[in-house]
Amino acid sequence: MPVPYHRPSITNAETEAVQKVLESGWLTTGKVTAEFEGEIAARVGSRYAVAVNSATAALHIALASLDLGPGDEVIVPTHTFAATSEVVIYTGATPVLVDVERDNLNMDPAGVEAALTPRTKAMMPVHFTGQAADMDALIAIAGDIPIVEDAAHALPTTYKGQMVGSIGLATAFSFYANKTITTGEGGMLTTDDPNIEDRARRLSLHGLSRAAWSRFESGSTWEYDIVEAGFKYNLTDVASAMGLAQLQRLDELATRRREIALTYNEAFSGLAEIDPLVVPRHDDSAWHLYIIRLRLEHLTIDRNTFIARLADRGIGTSVHYKPLHLHPYYTTRFGFDRSDFPVSSDQFDRIISLPIFPGMTHGDVTEVIEGVADIVRSSRR
Repeated sequence: MPVPYHRPSITNAETEAVQKVLESGWLTTGKVTAEFEGEIAARVGSRYAVAVNSATAALHIALASLDLGPGDEVIVPTHTFAATSEVVIYTGATPVLVDVERDNLNMDPAGVEAALTPRTKAMMPVHFTGQAADMDALIAIAGDIPIVEDAAHALPTTYKGQMVGSIGLATAFSFYANKTITTGEGGMLTTDDPNIEDRARRLSLHGLSRAAWSRFESGSTWEYDIVEAGFKYNLTDVASAMGLAQLQRLDELATRRREIALTYNEAFSGLAEIDPLVVPRHDDSAWHLYIIRLRLEHLTIDRNTFIARLADRGIGTSVHYKPLHLHPYYTTRFGFDRSDFPVSSDQFDRIISLPIFPGMTHGDVTEVIEGVADIVRSSRR
């Protein structure tokens, strides 16, 4: 694609950081990962950070640290990626899906309140596209129920001046290839709770009492104990080195995303057929995604045809997401129907994710804007 959906922004700084680790003789989880954890914690304002190999892993160990099991319920939005709900199933608990708000596709607090039962043991809002969910409302509804935030899209995001990553009991970030900063694959769990940090760290590496680095750095002893059954979720120093270099560029990368988003907003404001998501003035979105919604009632084509015509012009796109309740696993296992979550179902038919990445040139952005505008003009009712 002349304008791909995404291209990572990698410089000599990342290459040199990784090369330094490769030459160090220690490649897996060690002091570089510990440094990465400290820098992320400092940036988001949390006491602790645990580096893992994906946001999925971070969500899983956060829930596992709460000792969830059969009979327990966790409230999640239906409009999200597979990971948010599947980690609930990993624990043996049941995901309870709720609909989203039309303006921003974040979890609807009214739906959360209606879904509460005595079996509700946690809730997991998703900061969709990098826009913070309504945390004040969710915290008020939750009371003593733990909130684990899926912030895979949300670095750096603020909610009323507070960094996401320092609000709920625990927060999961992603460093997947298309995120604001990347380690290729990777994630981070942040928390202020020392018990969550201790349990999550142990669970992230087989439930061992001591990780390899702590056993071998001093050469004093090889011993460790298996304290509980854990997982293989640790992040390597190779990946962490790349993450540290990317983190130094976080403001630069986030600023460029914001510039592109604001350019899109201005360009599409004159198109009645296009309906961008709404970002409240008191928040600062990470702009992981830029989603337009088609007012299909004003067009002669559907969403998939619109995407195909953008592809014909060399413009890559995606769709975020097909709601969970429309996937076969959920319709079969839980009996969900399209009508159960009307907002998400309706919005799914309309949404297109446009390219938004720091390496986009002015010409790339203009090409996307002109492509969208041309297709709208040629497809008006």
